[in-house]
Amino acid sequence: METVAKGKDISSHEGKFLTFVLGNEEYGIEILKVREIIGIMEITPVPQTPDYMKGVINLRGKVIPIIDLRLKYSMPEVEHTKETCIIVAEVGTAQVGIIVDSVSEVTDIKGEDIEQAPNFGQEIDTNFIMGLGKTKKKIIILLDIEGVLTTEELKMAEQIAAE
Repeated sequence: METVAKGKDISSHEGKFLTFVLGNEEYGIEILKVREIIGIMEITPVPQTPDYMKGVINLRGKVIPIIDLRLKYSMPEVEHTKETCIIVAEVGTAQVGIIVDSVSEVTDIKGEDIEQAPNFGQEIDTNFIMGLGKTKKKIIILLDIEGVLTTEELKMAEQIAAE
């Protein structure tokens, strides 16, 4: 099995991942990047930001930018349910909240069960995909939470949080 992606050994990404659902797909992010999981709450919109940048929340006196991962990945926006929640993750030097349909579980994925993301050609950017984790007859798309946002989006999130 080939475990080299863009010059790095992706099997070194083994560990615990928080898995969550968006649409019909299951995703995971490294548990070490997760700060907390909160229920959906009122989000204050910020003018002149992309549509997936829903705004900010005040979490115990800290301003956290909120991103709707469905919109970021060009999925249709859906009505929030009691399962909808916000995962607050450490992204660069900022904390960012990502809205997901539901949180599943914390899953331990071994290095040999992680494969590199398939190459879909130059037109499709897969830099935000750390790899594909294989568990219990399903595939979990493992996200590199730092790669989910571009450098400009990260700067925007950090500026919003600092204001």
